[in-house]
Amino acid sequence: MEFETWWLLGVPLFFALGWIAARIDIRHVINESRSLPSNYYKGLNALLDEDPDKAIEIFVDIARLDPETAELHFALGSLFRQRGDIERAVRVHQNLLARPDLSAEVAGKARYELGQDFLKAGLLDRAEETFHQLAGTQYDNKASRALLEIYQREKEWKRAIDAALALQMSGAGAYQKEIAQFHCEIAQDELVHVSADAALQTLEKALVHDRNNVRAMMLIGDALMAKGDIEAALQAWRRVEQQSVPHVALVAQRLMDGYRAVGRSREGANLLKTYLSEAPSIDLLEVVFKAVLELDGSSSANQLVSDELRRTPTLLGLDKLIEARLMDAPPEGRAELSLIKSLVGGYAQKLARYRCNHCGFKAKQFYWQCPGCSQWESYAPRRSEELSAMNQV
Repeated sequence: MEFETWWLLGVPLFFALGWIAARIDIRHVINESRSLPSNYYKGLNALLDEDPDKAIEIFVDIARLDPETAELHFALGSLFRQRGDIERAVRVHQNLLARPDLSAEVAGKARYELGQDFLKAGLLDRAEETFHQLAGTQYDNKASRALLEIYQREKEWKRAIDAALALQMSGAGAYQKEIAQFHCEIAQDELVHVSADAALQTLEKALVHDRNNVRAMMLIGDALMAKGDIEAALQAWRRVEQQSVPHVALVAQRLMDGYRAVGRSREGANLLKTYLSEAPSIDLLEVVFKAVLELDGSSSANQLVSDELRRTPTLLGLDKLIEARLMDAPPEGRAELSLIKSLVGGYAQKLARYRCNHCGFKAKQFYWQCPGCSQWESYAPRRSEELSAMNQV
């Protein structure tokens, strides 16, 4: 192939064109930066120096002098809301919405931020009204998620179901787990105030959305027990094992009470021993311990706890072992064991917490919805110390 001499001329030409384009971009950036108010940079410096009060004061002045700066209004509103100054955040967003020349996109964002202000302030009615106004806009899904949060706070479970179904149909994500839990909330209320039959119908809907919903199966057992059908209740509670073996600890006491009610305590105790071998749990051990103590005496109960402590060494297990030893201790040794039990028990109680896998919130009792972050099914059915011990193995 022959060498084309015009290629040599093309190289400097392309280089020159690139240099000119770069100069144009640089001039554009310089011109834009010159058009910004000098106070803008002071505000940025104040933020970098972690002086938000000074930054807010400067940005408020800029917004007052140049009302066209919509993004600056949004930044101010966000700062006010984060600092808990909700009244000023609301005023910023309402002032922005009052402008007649606002584009649909900016108006939608301003309305959404205003709804967030009301939500943060706990003004749920006003927040709900504001988010409803965003239906059909580009903020529709965001507003629907906020409405779902509001309905959960207000315990409006039927409206929460409708909102979650709408979000799911719009392609905004899967809400099967949440919808099943909303049905469980309704069923729990029906079980207390309406009827067991109504609760059973609602729980069937929960299982349609999430067949592995442990809470629904537990409540089905409760409803059947309320109707006096103990055998059916026992069958329902035993199905929890098929859904999640660790969650058996949550129905252990129900199972033992049910078997005792039909005169089959031994069968119940043996079943729970099997569960304990499959999924060690201090809560499950507590129920089995009492059952063995009732059926076989303190010596067998003592041996049960000792074996479990060797298998899963925890302070909670040690506390239970000392309790078991106290039963057979001679009178002269009980005072010393009682003192040890008191010391160990005090520390053990601090570790007897369920922990949210999402936010780390700890609680003495098991929650289906975390009180800290409002996530559903984020608690493991084991105490935090047990989980730590299992992770170290």
